[in-house]
Amino acid sequence: MLIVGELINTSRKAIKPAVENKDAAFIKAMARKQVDAGADYVDVNCGTMVFNEEETMAWLVETVQSQVSAPLCIDSPNPKALEVGLSLCKHGQPMINSITAEKERYATVLPFVLKYKAKIVGLCMDDSGMPETAQDRLRIADRLVGDMVAAGVPEDDIYLDPLVKPVSTGDKAGLEVLDTIYGIKQKYPKVHGICGLSNISYGLPNRKILNQVFMIQTMTMGMDGYILDPLDKTMMGFVYASQALLGKDEFCMKYLTAHRSGLYEEK
Repeated sequence: MLIVGELINTSRKAIKPAVENKDAAFIKAMARKQVDAGADYVDVNCGTMVFNEEETMAWLVETVQSQVSAPLCIDSPNPKALEVGLSLCKHGQPMINSITAEKERYATVLPFVLKYKAKIVGLCMDDSGMPETAQDRLRIADRLVGDMVAAGVPEDDIYLDPLVKPVSTGDKAGLEVLDTIYGIKQKYPKVHGICGLSNISYGLPNRKILNQVFMIQTMTMGMDGYILDPLDKTMMGFVYASQALLGKDEFCMKYLTAHRSGLYEEK
């Protein structure tokens, strides 16, 4: 299971002013809290800083790395900002978020994947737009995996994102994702899955409940990576509990460690 801590993102209200003011102490604390809570990777995203994203990316990467030794997930639609971030990564294997089967995006990002030997999040999307069905997603997954492996990317470094849509806009949206994850795992057992969860509940009440239940459902289908808030103790508790119940936590050691740390204590 791979957890990417999502909180250092300038689209978040608490993060944007800290980045604008170069509040290094705040950013370091946020990085440390996420890693201490169980994040394997720290996402770094300053995509809203459109006028100075490259400079901001450099500052963020250096600031985060001065505090934690966890590897980083460099997250940007801007190729120049992506390369700035990747060039400064010094802890472990970096991750790139993201590549798609869209011709321009694929051609731009693939060289970075190869140059920096990065893990890569691949969105199941192509030039025809957002897929509607599991079959559409699986067709794009076939293309992404086939093309990247042929280019020299190990299957173990590929994390496919099935693109979660709100169930409020279509009652089969969750099922399409579950079918996609299962299909990918059946055909490509060495390829990983990853997604954010919050889109599934958009527009509905009690969003946290829907997100938590959907995480358990996707994990049962084979999902083994999430981009989430690791400071959400309930969500992280479900991660460890689900891994134990699915036989992916030898002797339930991670679950027991989480219990001993007080993760499951009642508030």
